[in-house]
Amino acid sequence: MNWQADWGLRFRMFLTMFLLFALYIVFAGAISLYMGGSMIVFALVFGGFSLVQYFYSDTLTLRSMGAQTVSAEEYPQLHGSIERLSQQADLPKPKVAVIDSNVPNAFATGRNQRNAAVAVTTGLMRTLDDDELDGVLAHELAHVKNRDMMVMTIASFLSTIAFMIVRWGAFFGGGNRGGGKGGAGIMVAILVSLLVWIISYLLIRALSRYREYSADRGAAAITGNPSALASALLKISGEMDNVPKNDMREEAEMNAFFIIPIKSGIVGKLFSTHPSTESRVEALRDLEQEMQAF
Repeated sequence: MNWQADWGLRFRMFLTMFLLFALYIVFAGAISLYMGGSMIVFALVFGGFSLVQYFYSDTLTLRSMGAQTVSAEEYPQLHGSIERLSQQADLPKPKVAVIDSNVPNAFATGRNQRNAAVAVTTGLMRTLDDDELDGVLAHELAHVKNRDMMVMTIASFLSTIAFMIVRWGAFFGGGNRGGGKGGAGIMVAILVSLLVWIISYLLIRALSRYREYSADRGAAAITGNPSALASALLKISGEMDNVPKNDMREEAEMNAFFIIPIKSGIVGKLFSTHPSTESRVEALRDLEQEMQAF
């Protein structure tokens, strides 16, 4: 199975970014109208931090997750698999990192194909056989090839600003916080920010779920073995249900990058960044039947 550009994913990325852009133009106008210069200063400062996060996303993400970059001498088999799969995907070999955790999971990070990293947990390497691990690694490399991390980081930028305004809105407005026109302006800004955050949250989650299907198809194209990834997903999902609540679940903000999301109750499932494991496995089995027909 040859790698093919996922035009469905590209269209959804374009549509999501267009809708977010239009939404944020309205958002910026409303905030400027009701909050004035203090909000612009906040956005510029926060934007500066976000740019730093964007350019150093691989280093910051690996550090936040406790991942250690490892050499080929330390993990020769893991390095060998990633190098082989990267060649099959026509990608530069990313940095390789390992997280010392019993939670079986993996993620990719980095702003582009030449500044990417793939991290796996020690629990993942113990849980999966070689073919299943190849499937998971290929899934993460498909995210890199599709530039998913860059798109999701950009898409989340102003959504995060809107959330911060909702959370800390009471601190803006200086002496106008008490009431009157200034106080009303702050309340309007908070309500607008809340609406923008909800809409952008849903748009980003919808894009995130589709990109998982696309990465699964990309992994099948890289390895030619959809059933291995399907088996890996079932194993990981089963193990995730047994993870203690005080383990990696506190890293729920990283769900969009994990191959299997860390569940956090009914709300977490309802607004999941990933489609259900069952639907992903079914899609992979359908893909395997298509491949066998040729």
